Amino acid sequence: MILSFSVGVTRAQDAGTQQQLDRLSGQIQDLLDAQASQGKRIEALEKEIGDLHDSANQPGGDSANPDDLKKLAGQVQEIDKKRQEDNERVLKELERLEKAMGVSPSGRKSAPDTAAPDTTPTPVKSHSTASSGGQTGYDYEIHKGDTLSAVAKAYREQGIKVTTDEILKANPGLDPKTMKVGQKIFIPAPAQ
Repeated sequence: MILSFSVGVTRAQDAGTQQQLDRLSGQIQDLLDAQASQGKRIEALEKEIGDLHDSANQPGGDSANPDDLKKLAGQVQEIDKKRQEDNERVLKELERLEKAMGVSPSGRKSAPDTAAPDTTPTPVKSHSTASSGGQTGYDYEIHKGDTLSAVAKAYREQGIKVTTDEILKANPGLDPKTMKVGQKIFIPAPAQ
């Protein structure tokens, strides 16, 4: 029953993650389209500047004066500045998307985020801590990608009401930032 509930929760999270990824992909595509459009405008303006420059070098006829050329050059610079800003936004959005998907900048996937920590409780009859004497609870072995809050949440989902603060108090000296794969921690049972 717990397994089917966990599978349902995982599927709901996968669907939510997929919707978010689809939305982000659409936003990135919009930014790329805007960047391409501005690139085309820059090319058209550069061609127009070139044509004006050519006609200015020919004697007589309708030629642009230096003020027109300065104005046109200013417009090209403004469009190029906007293009660079769009490019930076696209890069930031891609980095954010890579982090959300668990992909490193090199294109390799990092630790799978979709797998929930294996929090199958291993009951312990008595476990003593320095501060509270004997205490009952569960041993848990840290796995790749585990965070203290994810472990606490997974135990709560199994009906074992525990907080990260309670886990930290039950494991003196535990630093959540330096937990290592294979490290064993104690998950205290809720007070009865």
